[in-house]
Amino acid sequence: MKKHLSTFVLMMVFLIGFSLVLYPVVSDYINTSHQSRVIANYEDDVSGLTTSDYTAQMREAVAYNQGLAANPNSFLESSKATSGYDDLMNPFGTGVMGYIEIDSLDVRLPIYHSTSDSVLEVGVGHVEGSSLPIGGQSTHCVLSGHRGLPSSKLFTDLDKMTIGDTFFIHTLGEVLAYRVDQILVVEPDDTSALNIVEGQDYCTLVTCTPYGINTQRLLVRGTRVQYDEKSSQRLQISADAIEINPTTTACVAALPVLIGLFIRFLVVSSKIKAKSRKGGVNNR
Repeated sequence: MKKHLSTFVLMMVFLIGFSLVLYPVVSDYINTSHQSRVIANYEDDVSGLTTSDYTAQMREAVAYNQGLAANPNSFLESSKATSGYDDLMNPFGTGVMGYIEIDSLDVRLPIYHSTSDSVLEVGVGHVEGSSLPIGGQSTHCVLSGHRGLPSSKLFTDLDKMTIGDTFFIHTLGEVLAYRVDQILVVEPDDTSALNIVEGQDYCTLVTCTPYGINTQRLLVRGTRVQYDEKSSQRLQISADAIEINPTTTACVAALPVLIGLFIRFLVVSSKIKAKSRKGGVNNR
């Protein structure tokens, strides 16, 4: 009885360990596939927009951004300038404003209204009270994403961005290019670096830092540059740009251990069965 119990325990340990190893990889794959479908659906919807629909959406977004530029308290939820926010840049009723593409991090994520928990679990959230992601003078769009979720990559690698890197915002059929010109680490309540600067066109990406501690905020700011379609190609030419995801590395490192346990389980089971058969023969 004890031998059978030990075999059962060993098998359960293997199954649990194998599940824990596979969970980050499988969940990230599922979430990445979902994000890709959201982006593909968004692009299909945008392609069906009429000229009048596009013009109306842009007119409302520009008016909203102009209201923010004239309001020093735009980050306050009670600000009158943010009224009607959920209906802006939401012609399809999905809450998707567009998507962000960061080639250097191999990231393509949908951008949703607000930074609610449900939004940040699946994509990037637009910080209400910041400029809508349409660009233009005296605008500062702020996008927030989680870091370190076991279920999805999101902004986990944002700290790897450097000055001069470029990211792209795709919205309503337009592509806005931003080149990183400032990287800061600030306290959670310090929003001074997110203010609109007259005449400037900024977009800041925000996530928690240090990794796993999350007591501060990492701000990666980009300034608008002219979009060059060639610069947004996802192909990495330089071998120096190749990097193995740490989650994948951990899984690969853990697999031999689990395989060893499984082999051990098979050996123990085989011995138990052999002894049982031998005992049965001796009793005859």
